[in-house]
Amino acid sequence: QSQNNTYPNMAFLKTAFLAFLAAVGTTAPLLVNAQEESNLRVMFVNEFPDKTIDLYWENHDLDDDHPERRKFEARLRPRGGWHASETFLGHEFSYEVDGKHHFVTPPPGNVNGEQFIILAGETNGFRVRCEITVNSQQYMDYLDILVKPYWAPRAAARFLELVRSKYYDGVAFNRVVPKFLTQFGIGKDYFVRTKERELTIWDDFPKDIKFEPGYISFAGSGHDSRTTELFIVMPGTSQEQLDKFGENSWETPFAVIDGDVDKSALNKIYSGYGDMPPWGNGPDSSEIYDVNGYTTYLPKKFPKLDYVDRCYVVAEVGLEDENEL
Repeated sequence: QSQNNTYPNMAFLKTAFLAFLAAVGTTAPLLVNAQEESNLRVMFVNEFPDKTIDLYWENHDLDDDHPERRKFEARLRPRGGWHASETFLGHEFSYEVDGKHHFVTPPPGNVNGEQFIILAGETNGFRVRCEITVNSQQYMDYLDILVKPYWAPRAAARFLELVRSKYYDGVAFNRVVPKFLTQFGIGKDYFVRTKERELTIWDDFPKDIKFEPGYISFAGSGHDSRTTELFIVMPGTSQEQLDKFGENSWETPFAVIDGDVDKSALNKIYSGYGDMPPWGNGPDSSEIYDVNGYTTYLPKKFPKLDYVDRCYVVAEVGLEDENEL
């Protein structure tokens, strides 16, 4: 059994997947054992800007020349097209990108019996550019972010979905602490940020990728708590602190500042207000989430903050609107 669609809101995608689980059986945790065939639900996502992907089901019980050896499973459109498949552990899928065939055997799922996979071929990543103010809104600069599809796929897909919906346009860099982190991601529009704050994504499986300066992760407050807020590890962060990043289940890097992070615009973002309460006197996240967060609280109490002007997927500039595909 399967379902597929195009360009979902990532939290809607999670809701749809839970409904899919209910439709095919149960949402209760499943015990998966790599040594036996166990039920597995897999969400496949296509994040290429302009490539449609045909996904196939591989049946190794049949000869290579058998007409049923490779069966068409689904067609995934670019920019967030997805397909949910009920399969079993050890089952192989395949797809083709740029003339090369790729084979995927989904690993064991999470406690919900679910696995999440971005079909990205051999790509090194998807480039997002965020044009930002620096030096307390005196100048404009940019951050080039390379989204790594295989590091933390749920996080990567969620971030790309938010970028495409222009969620990060206008957001404040509300927590900037040199040699530690820069945090942002509380939306400028009250109704949008309130809605997105209630929509969480499951944690990604850890890939043993150690944090380094310039690495980007979602922030969170507990297991399966990620919504929209991100943090970037700052240059000069001590090895002791780098080792602490990732101790929490929601802290998994999914992207990196492209280029020399020491010379990037990251060091030009205003940091004079210090850390957030209770560790400092900087902006209080709860106050920013309030209805007057961007209209009164930040402009009056923290007028020197820098902001994201806009973020976009570089390779998608000039492409037709996704809804017209």
